[in-house]
Amino acid sequence: MELKRVVVTGIGMVTALGNDVPTCWTNLLAGKSGAGPVTHFDVSKFKTQFACEVKNLDVSHLIDAKDLRRYDRYIHLAVKSAEEAINDAQIHIQQENALRCGVIYGSGMGGIKTLDTNIGGFGAGDGTPRYNPFFIPMIITNMASGLLAIRYGFKGVNFATTSACSSSAHAIANACYQIRMGLADIVLTGGSEAAIEVSGIAGFNALHALSTRNDSPQTACRPFSASRDGFVLGEGSGSLVLEEYEHAKARGAHIYAEIVGIGLTADAYHLTASDPEGIGAKNAMKLAINEAGIDPEKVDYINTHGTSTPIGDVAEVKAIQELFGEHAYNIHLTSSKSMTGHLLGATGAVEAIISLLSMQHGMVTPTINHEAGDEDTKIDYKLNFTFNQAQARNIRYAMSNNFGFGGHNACLLFKKL
Repeated sequence: MELKRVVVTGIGMVTALGNDVPTCWTNLLAGKSGAGPVTHFDVSKFKTQFACEVKNLDVSHLIDAKDLRRYDRYIHLAVKSAEEAINDAQIHIQQENALRCGVIYGSGMGGIKTLDTNIGGFGAGDGTPRYNPFFIPMIITNMASGLLAIRYGFKGVNFATTSACSSSAHAIANACYQIRMGLADIVLTGGSEAAIEVSGIAGFNALHALSTRNDSPQTACRPFSASRDGFVLGEGSGSLVLEEYEHAKARGAHIYAEIVGIGLTADAYHLTASDPEGIGAKNAMKLAINEAGIDPEKVDYINTHGTSTPIGDVAEVKAIQELFGEHAYNIHLTSSKSMTGHLLGATGAVEAIISLLSMQHGMVTPTINHEAGDEDTKIDYKLNFTFNQAQARNIRYAMSNNFGFGGHNACLLFKKL
């Protein structure tokens, strides 16, 4: 069976840097940080008191008042970016082709705000359970994919992916597979996360995973710098419309890029820590390159996982250098998380979109907050991390890496057409 080609024809994004693609892109190029004090709840007794919150989120024109109360914040975020992506793709679904259109959407933690609210209410009561009637559908991670299908009338493949920080990258990969195999013409994919809540920050603090640089939130996330002390939690969503190439071409759709390579592996090493040798990451990138049928020297850009954690950053750099050899010095590396924070299950989709925008505009967004002399002896600074200022680059092949707790590795490789 001849595999179909898969292209991206629509994108939508909500992050701490803006509630749509143009605003996010402008702030990314400017090297702005989305970090600031947490406003969602009282953090005065928490080790970490800042995060990258989405500001002024308003979906009242997209979701009616009754349903707004029935949907967790992570679903609000999903609807916001999905609407932008659908409008961007300019697709109009008819009843006769609805079965050829699907939704595959990721989330690492689902409705954690709803979970905290209901469990907190129960704990403060007399032991009588008084849970929201919509508690279960509000917390489960597949509800975004289900509700998006209802919203747009997509009656084809529909499921959710949950693999921690690789969730939405896995969603994109699975959406691509569906189209390649001829099972769908269009799949709305991506991911959403809203974990800046009590359990989210308290849980990651207990793991010693978050930065505690409360005196300087905007400079706290500093990937690949020696003084990095953990990631900065973010929230948001990213949505992409994937489409079969001939289908997109026939309707005159704008094509951002083609997905030419996917690499999915496992570290099989540790519950939360990356393999310090970067073997799983290296294998994921190698699989994506092999699937694309290109030489490694063709890769121009890597949107790294780059979380600003002591072990993870070093492991990813090691994987890149071992795979690409001398060519690693010719690749533009960047960490979007230095500005957006770590969006957990949404990060793969958001960073895939940033990769596509970098290809389209010929600009690499910076890795901010690196200071002269703040160098880790385990990291080679002859590599181009695009520190502190955006750089121009003609990008033909762009790679996006995401690695999740549990050892889940996902690499997506895009080609500009």
